[in-house]
Amino acid sequence: MLDGIMVLWFILLMLSLAFIAYDVREMPIDWVQKLGWVLVVAYTGPLGLFFYFLTCRSPGKGLHALYTKAQWKQAVNSEVHCLAGDATGIIFAAIFLSFIDFSNGIELILEYISAFFFGWVIFQAGMMRSMYSSYGEALRKTFFAETISMNFVMMGMIPVMMILMNTLDYGRNPAHLQFWFIMGIATVVGGFLAFPINNWLVKKKLKHGCMTLPEGDEHIEGHMTHHHGGHEEHLQAQAERIDSKVIHGHTHEMGSLPLNIQLKYIGISFGILLIIVLIMAFFVPLKI
Repeated sequence: MLDGIMVLWFILLMLSLAFIAYDVREMPIDWVQKLGWVLVVAYTGPLGLFFYFLTCRSPGKGLHALYTKAQWKQAVNSEVHCLAGDATGIIFAAIFLSFIDFSNGIELILEYISAFFFGWVIFQAGMMRSMYSSYGEALRKTFFAETISMNFVMMGMIPVMMILMNTLDYGRNPAHLQFWFIMGIATVVGGFLAFPINNWLVKKKLKHGCMTLPEGDEHIEGHMTHHHGGHEEHLQAQAERIDSKVIHGHTHEMGSLPLNIQLKYIGISFGILLIIVLIMAFFVPLKI
């Protein structure tokens, strides 16, 4: 039965991936955000595509900033590149480590390091590069948000991986569907668990939301040329007001916390993550 479920899941996943790979090219968002959405859908299939439609896919030219304005949509888009980077880093490390005989504890540590590298260095700082004077500054400014967000993603991913990879015969074999099915489930759980903290980070201006790029004159003409109804004009007027207030989709400057508060929150997130890992060790023995 599990094999049948996995086959159906991957058929839906491939269809979802094909659609978003084509469709996201037209969205007025940064290339890192586009790549993030493609990777998230590659891991989460139709569920990821559902949230793409719900939070990112613009209903028309010039309306993207308005469509993604809601706080929770900003949080979802903010989490996407973090989730994409973390999951990609874990998968990359898991594939590499499948050829090496390490203990599961060492593998877990190396997978965490790989996930942090992908999530912070490539996706988080890469997404924010245009907002800072240098890439190094982007790395410094995004370290806190990425660390907190990633730790909550890992709180969801690690238990799923530990249990299912220890339960299913081919759970650690990247050449088998079971491995990719497990990683998909882990990514979904990690994404849901990390949403509240990402919502808080965006609300406190500690993490960016969805960065809508300028669409040029098309956003003025796209709807007005073909639609003359009051509803379309109202939406267009709202979109133009938003565009006049934002830079690449941002309606505010990024905030910050004192260093001691940042360290406190980072320590708490690591503490919670460690407690979860120790609890899971009662069910799946960890060896260092």
